[in-house]
Amino acid sequence: MRGIFTVALKARQKLGKYKIEKKLSAGGFATVYQAMDTIEGIRVALKVPHAGQLTDQVLRDFRQEVRLAAKLEHPNILPLKDASVIDDQLVITFPLGERTLADRLQKRLSTTTALDFAEQLLEALAYAHQQKIIHCDVKPENIVLFNGATLRLTDFGIAKFAQKTVRGSGTGTVGYMAPEQAMGKPSQRSDVFSAGLIMCRMFSGEWPEWPYSWPPPGIQKLRSKLTPDMIAFLKRAIDPNPRNRFRDAEQMRNVFMRLKNRQCQWMARRKRSTA
Repeated sequence: MRGIFTVALKARQKLGKYKIEKKLSAGGFATVYQAMDTIEGIRVALKVPHAGQLTDQVLRDFRQEVRLAAKLEHPNILPLKDASVIDDQLVITFPLGERTLADRLQKRLSTTTALDFAEQLLEALAYAHQQKIIHCDVKPENIVLFNGATLRLTDFGIAKFAQKTVRGSGTGTVGYMAPEQAMGKPSQRSDVFSAGLIMCRMFSGEWPEWPYSWPPPGIQKLRSKLTPDMIAFLKRAIDPNPRNRFRDAEQMRNVFMRLKNRQCQWMARRKRSTA
């Protein structure tokens, strides 16, 4: 693979059957573009590694992400359409969503919508954890919305297999990482922590911040919208000590579903009492 290079792509540039329309985002590993598939006549998202000669490690990371994405088949995980070398460019092709959860969070979420999004996120993570995969970078920018209400988790580029011991410097995004992940020791409980942060943000409109002491910013909003059991659930999910959290997203999902039913009943009673 030596000799393969990547360069920044420009609007209207052709890449095989794809016509670049605009850049959507750029991360530590790659840039994501919106493009038109001129054969199928649909818009797609193209993920292309950053400019510069590709190292063996980058190629290994690229192949790992492709294999992980191909392995995961779930309605709340973004599916892989294609992975190939096009005009000496490495390219991963995904369906194009409407926007990310980060974009959606610029406006207030209703409690009902937040509950729905939380359920879909936990379903995706529970499935990944059942496959022994830790995502390691669960954040709103890596959650894509389709048709306004369907949530799909993406970007398993730095995911790790749970059965392996992960050491070294922490991987992930500052502000969303569990404390132990920042120290290079991610686990399924780290994904639980990140999911808990996102849920706190969706319900309260504010991000908990380091050192993640309780109560977090926005606690009054949480108390006005959620049952005490649901608040205790969030507290457990973002506990700085991983041993105090849910062991994985599957357990977290199961507990959440029980509490969601109570939450909906509580909301219905409040609505009737104020009618």
